[in-house]
Formats: sequence, structure tokens, C-alpha cells
Amino acid sequence: MADQSQTPKDAIEPLRSSLEEHLQTIQSLISTKLEDIERTGRLICRTLAAGNKILLCGNGGSAADAQHIAAELVGRYEQQRQAFPAIALTTDSSALTALSNDFGYDEVFARQILGLARKGDLSIAISTSGKSPNIVKAVLEAKRIGCQTLALTGFSGEPLASLCDVALVVPSERTSRVQEAHITIGHVWCEMVDSAVSAGFPGELGL
Repeated sequence: MADQSQTPKDAIEPLRSSLEEHLQTIQSLISTKLEDIERTGRLICRTLAAGNKILLCGNGGSAADAQHIAAELVGRYEQQRQAFPAIALTTDSSALTALSNDFGYDEVFARQILGLARKGDLSIAISTSGKSPNIVKAVLEAKRIGCQTLALTGFSGEPLASLCDVALVVPSERTSRVQEAHITIGHVWCEMVDSAVSAGFPGELGL
């Protein structure tokens, strides 16, 4: 009688392929995007060191990433430290539904930027495709106010990447791989903030 506990090879191979594709995407970040990750992380550290706040937005999985990163900045990542001002514009259900109803979904983040952002703040716009209309409009509003703007995207990254002051484009054409890379990058940013605090924030990293 066959061992029912053994998984057939044809069931294992798609899993192996997905994990290898994930590793290839992360390796591509290491090979081609380390300077971009460092530059964007420094921007986050400088923003916080200046006493300004970070506003994050995204749709779907990118909304979850916005909330995840904001929570670790306000709370903590791996060490006890001061709380930093970070707001995910994806969490207030009353605001999201009211703004969508009254202004249209394309304005759901831009309107919040209008009410919450100030010159010197940093808007982190997360879109795997770089094409989400509500994310693009949020960036345009942030730039009008005088915020710094950072795009976290994938695929070609356009038009979002070109609209932002700095962009980090994950080299992948698959949404799931881009999203996996995005939260990895978010964790690296949080590590940089932790390191900044440990080194005597804000004096390290040339801040």
C-alpha cells in the first residue's frame, strides 16, 4: 500500500517554483536596489529626525503594508524606543466610506492628505503597478502642500515613480512577488530607524 503521507512530486514543484521566484526577486533587490533602499530609508530617518510625520497609503495588499509599516513606527520594530508619528490613511472606515461616497474613490487619500499633511511631512505611496489613480492623486496633493514623496512600486512603476521625489521599484512583473518585496523593504526601513535610535538619533547616517 502506498504511503499516503508522501506528497506527490507534481504537487511540490509549483511550491518550489513560487519560493524560488520569491528568492530571485529578493536577490534582484540585493543586486540592483540596495542604494535605493538605503536612500529611501535615510529619507524616512531624516523626516522623523526633523519632527515631521509619515503618511502612508495603498490599496488592498498595499493598504495592509501601509498599516504594517505605520504600526511599527508608532509602536516598535525590534527594540524599545520612542514612538514616531506615522499614519496609515487606510484605517478609518468612516473617513474612507464618507470620502468615497462624497468625493469619489479616486479622492479617498488625497482628501486625507489635504487635511492631515503639512510641509516637510513624507508621503509614502504604495502601489504594485504604479497606476492606481487614488494613489497618484494623493501624491499630487502631497507635492502641492510641500510634502516629500516616496513611491514604493513594481512593474514599470509608472506614472507613480516619476511623480515622486524618490522611487523604489521592485524588479518584478508579478503582483505577489512585488508585495512580498515591499514588506521586506518596510522591515529594512524599520531596522534603519532602530539603528538610528541606537546610534544617537538623529546624529547618525549623516542626518
